[in-house]
Parts: sequence; C-alpha cells; structure tokens
Amino acid sequence: MTNIMLTLDLALILSGILALGIGAQWLSWYLKQPSILLLLLIGIVIGPVFGFFDPDQALGDLLFPFISLGVAVILFEGSLTLEFHEVKSHGRVVQMLVSVGVLITITIVSLVAYFLFEMDPKIAILFGALVCVTGPTVIVPILRSVRPNKNISNILRWEGIIIDPIGAIAVVLVYEYIISGGSGDHALLVFGEILLISSLIGMIGAYVLAVLFKKHLIPEYLRNVFALAFVLLLFSISNHIEHESGLLTVTIMGVALANWPKFEKDDLLDFKESLSLLLISVLFIVLAARLDLESLLSIGIPSLILLAVVMFVARPISVWASSIGSKLKVNEKLMISWIGPRGIVAAAISSLFAIKLEEYNLAGTEYLVPLVFVIIIGTVLIQSLGAKPIGNLLGVREASDNGVLIIGSNPVALKVAQSLRDSGFDVIMAHNNYTNISRARMEGVKTYFGNPVSDHADRNLDLIGFGHLFAMSMDRELNTLCEINYRHDFGKKNIYRLKFNDDRSKSNGKNKQNGEKKNNRQERTDYWQSAWLFGEEVSYGKLASMIANNAKIKTTNITENYSYEQYRTDNKNHIALFMIDKSGSLQVFSSETGKNIDSGTKIIALVHDPDNKKNIPSDNPANKGQKKLKTLADKEKSIDDD
Repeated sequence: MTNIMLTLDLALILSGILALGIGAQWLSWYLKQPSILLLLLIGIVIGPVFGFFDPDQALGDLLFPFISLGVAVILFEGSLTLEFHEVKSHGRVVQMLVSVGVLITITIVSLVAYFLFEMDPKIAILFGALVCVTGPTVIVPILRSVRPNKNISNILRWEGIIIDPIGAIAVVLVYEYIISGGSGDHALLVFGEILLISSLIGMIGAYVLAVLFKKHLIPEYLRNVFALAFVLLLFSISNHIEHESGLLTVTIMGVALANWPKFEKDDLLDFKESLSLLLISVLFIVLAARLDLESLLSIGIPSLILLAVVMFVARPISVWASSIGSKLKVNEKLMISWIGPRGIVAAAISSLFAIKLEEYNLAGTEYLVPLVFVIIIGTVLIQSLGAKPIGNLLGVREASDNGVLIIGSNPVALKVAQSLRDSGFDVIMAHNNYTNISRARMEGVKTYFGNPVSDHADRNLDLIGFGHLFAMSMDRELNTLCEINYRHDFGKKNIYRLKFNDDRSKSNGKNKQNGEKKNNRQERTDYWQSAWLFGEEVSYGKLASMIANNAKIKTTNITENYSYEQYRTDNKNHIALFMIDKSGSLQVFSSETGKNIDSGTKIIALVHDPDNKKNIPSDNPANKGQKKLKTLADKEKSIDDD
C-alpha cells in the first residue's frame, strides 16, 4: 500500500509539474513574454522557497537519466535547425556574431569568472561557453514587444536562431575536453577519441535515418516516434562505448541531417519542437526546484558584477567587433548590444553538467548552476523591461507594426501587395498556390509558399514588425482560420477580410427583413469575421474589374486646403486602400473607417482614369487582362478547393 501511495504521489507531482509548465507556456504566449522566466519562477517557488517539490527525493535514481535524455532531445532539435547555407545568407554581421562574437564573449566572461570566483580554468571556459548563447525563444518576444527597425530585428532574430546550435556545440566540446582529463597528451588522446567516436556514430546514424526516410522504408505515421527512439538509442550507445560522448553524438547527427541533401525534416522538426516544448516545460521547473537559494545568495555581489560584465562589456565588444565595416549606425549597434538575453541551452545544459562534473572535484563547479541562473534571470528581466525605453532613447523603434501579412495569391492581392511595398511598408504574401506565389516573387514581393496556419509557417514566417493581416484568399475557410490564428498576435482591429460578390453583409437587417435564420456555422463565421477590407461596398470583383481596366495606384495628400470630402468629390471612380498618417503609421480603409481624415495624411487609392473605360474593343488588352485575372483567380480557387 505504501508503494502504491508513493507511486500515486509521484504521478500526481509529475502531472502537476507538467500542468504548471504548459500553463506557464500559455501565460507567456498570452503576455508575449519569454516563457523561461515563468518556468524558472515556478520551479524556485515550489522547490527551495516552499519545499513542495524536491526533485532528488521524488525522482531518485531517475533524475539523472531524465535530465540527460531531455537535454539530448533539446540539443538534437536545436542542431537540426543549423543549415550552413543560412549562416551565409543572413549577412556578414550575423556571421561574425555567431563566430567572432562567440569567441569574444567566451574569452571575456571566462576570464572574469576565473578571477571573481577562483574557478578552475576549464570550468571558467565552460561557464563562458554556457552564457554566450541567446536563442529565439527569448529574443523573439522582446523584438515583438519593442519593435526595433528592420536592420536590428533581422540581425537579432537570425543571431538567436543560428547561435543556439553553435553555442550548444561549443559547450559540449568544452565539456568533453574536461572529462577527457583536460591536460597532457593522454587527455588530448581521450578527447580525440571522444570526437572520433561521436562523429562516426553521429554521421552513421544520420546516414541510416536519411536513407530510411528517403526510401520510405518507415511508414509516415511511425517516422517521428521512430526518429525519437533512434536518437535516444544512439545517445545511449555512444555513452556506453565512450563515457559521456552521447550529447556530442546527437548534436553532430542533428547538424548532419539539417544539411543532408533533400532530407525532408519539416515534419520531424514539428514533432521535435512539440516534444522539446514539453520537455522544456517540465525540465526547467525541475532544474529550478533543485536550486540552492543559500548558494545563490552566497555569491551575492560578485555574481552581479559578472552579470554587469556580460551585459555591458562582453556583449557590446562582441557587437562592435562583429559590425566592423558594416552599414549599421551607432544607435543600432547600441540597441543590438542591449538585447542579448540568455536562455534554454544555458539553463538545460548547466544543471546537467554540474551533476556530472561533481565527481571531478574541479574548483568552481558548484557555482555553475547559480551563476547561470543569475545571468538568465538578470539578462531576460533587465533587457525585457529596459528595451522599450532604450529603443525610444536611441530612436530605433518603429512607430507601429506597419508590416502586412496578405493571405492569398490572386491578382488583386498582388496589386495590393505591390502598392504597400511601393509605399515603403513590409509585406508578405502567404498562400499554397505555387504558380501565383512564384509570380508574386518575380514581381519583387516577399512571399511564403505553404499553409499560413501550419507549424511550418509558425517556424518560418518572420512576422517581427508585422501588425496587420489582409485575408484575401478565395478560400473563405482559410481566411477564417487565419483570422482566428493571428488574432492574438495582431489584435482584432488590425485584421481585415476582402469581400466577395456573394458574401453577406455584416449587417443583419436584410436577413431579418427577409425572415432568414442563420445556422450555427454562419453565426460562428460572423463571430470571427473581421472588418471588410477597403469598405463594405468594395468586393474582389470590383477591384479585379478596375485593375483589368488599367486603374492606377495614386497617392494624394490631404491638407487644410484640400479636405477628404473634396478628395472624394474629385475622385468618383476610386477605391481608397490605405493611408499614411503624420507619424508614418499605416491606417487601412475598412468598413469601420470614419469619414474624418486629418490633414497631413496621405491617401493611397486605386483610381480609374475615365478615358480608359470608353470604347474598349473586345480584343483590347484590357479585356484580355480581365480574362487573365479571372483565370488566375480561378486557379487559386481550385487550389484552395483541393
């Protein structure tokens, strides 16, 4: 009976931790803040503060294997995103930050940690490697909140994505060197042996998995769980052959698969990301619950000095050195220097390595976990709170999220995208029609080919600086799904849907007069349906007809001497698309737009030249253009229907 009660208690504890972890992930999504802060806070509260949960007592001998396997999966998933061509394609500054910048950070932080805490040099270097890594999970929420300009956003986002696996590799290599002995010919021989075995097993494992997947020898429904079992098996086999070589093995295997020609890793990444999210939610609470508050408080002032060095010395020097010869302005370099929060890799690996290195009796090992937690909490908290004021002070924040995500690829959507792009706004067209998306890309518009509400889109669509959604697809269900999916990110007032000829009005007056009753599906659709794009009287057919008849995009300034009312009087055959206010912010004309437009506003509209309407013969290019528009729209519709 006692054993059963213990089992039940453990099951209750673990399920409770999982619930708290997922709840923290949801709350961080809702608040648009890094989840790591909430996870660590929960772990500290239920662990050392109130003593509700003691991981060592609750999990016993299972604690070490649980942490090891969890870190192995996290490292494999992270390394699976390291594509070498991406490192080359995102500019010299990013390349320098993830190479020279990493070396500078490790050197400075290691030296300071060595002198402040009298660490063994090898432990100091390990600590430096641990805290050189940022990561997308902590960077992206800050960027979305702060809205820095395009140069800053692109550099910080891609640095976080690329440095995650590179930093993990650096940490694992330093660790492997430490456990090999760390000095002398014998140690170098052992280190070389670990590298050789890890590389062989990792590359062979990558080859086997790639061949099995490419030749479809693994059924679709088994692929993800097969890959998981295979990774964990190789991790354990590698550790059995050569002590503690497993982490390096799975990291090498992930990098190899990421760069394997024509290896389809998207589904694998989706599964691994979900699994990593689950593991991180539980693992971070468990790790924080093991934290010794006395040891954390005992490092006091020196730990704050180290935090200051990380934020105000190491980070700026690495940014300045990495941006030599670039076109970045001083205020942009300062903003990039400010944002460098530490995250997942540091927290997960430091606790695991601290446990493993206890037997080596190296000076400073006991400081690894508390110092890493100080750096994580300090950088995330201080930089999150200070990013907006610093951005305002430096003048690098965008006035608002002016970027527009357009759902659909029909000719009308393309025309709108071009007008936005020509007005200086970021725009992305997202759809699964390859022909139309290719045409838009050839026209110089940024595109995303695929389902805009898929996990792949979540991972690959860069929406930092985007605050508006235009649902313009011929597929109404896709429009509704996108409205629902992006409502939290953009807000209901910034989501618009283009009306089609057979769409019902949002006003229910006509339906009530005719005695019509809406069914449940119609009510659900109306609940999620957003404001009509460009106004309730504007439809796809009307826009397509104007475009086919050579309507032009024109910009008009509203002034004190030329009011909006006068503008409407002078332009009977026009459709106002959007406007740019005095601050440069985008304002979209919709069914909810008022009639008062302030002076100083620029109106961008689709305007008919009356001369182009008259006497158009049947073989006129305008008529052919109208037929072409209809054909392209029909193609998109057929793709959507499929």
